[in-house]
Amino acid sequence: MTKRPRVLPIAATLLIALGLSACSDDPEPGDPSWADGSPKPAATAEAAPPEAPQEAPPSAPRTPSESPSTPPFTMPTKASGTPGARKVVDAFSAAGLKVTNLRNRTVDCGPDGAGIGCAELLVTDAVKVYVFPTEANATNQTDVWGVDAYRKGAVVLSYLGTKTGEAERKRYNDVLAKLG
Repeated sequence: MTKRPRVLPIAATLLIALGLSACSDDPEPGDPSWADGSPKPAATAEAAPPEAPQEAPPSAPRTPSESPSTPPFTMPTKASGTPGARKVVDAFSAAGLKVTNLRNRTVDCGPDGAGIGCAELLVTDAVKVYVFPTEANATNQTDVWGVDAYRKGAVVLSYLGTKTGEAERKRYNDVLAKLG
């Protein structure tokens, strides 16, 4: 057996030592330890001069996920033949159901609100009336809300956050079911 010097462990040790020495902290600007003694590192021919950062105009804040090519958001519209939220609320009122504290919250359908993609939203103390652009959208949202929602076509009644009892919910649901 011939004895050969083991070069690999020595080379590995040298590489690790060089790597660790390269990981040391850079001196702070103004520290005289820069190579040329200047307060800043010497510029190299390869480095491009830094450019001033581009700032968005203060009147147009952008969300981080938005890109300049993102088209503006447009609210979806309800499908033709679907009753509007106002028609549903009027039917509740005609049936003698409570529609107190009626508020138009359609703005909450878009990206600055709940962002669930509804076309219309009217809220009362007893029920929230959502009108979606399609039955598929309404079905998806009803699945999310579960027992606290009732759907007919593209209209969803939500009882989340209300104190409406089961018997009263059934009355609202029945009025929507009969609405054409």
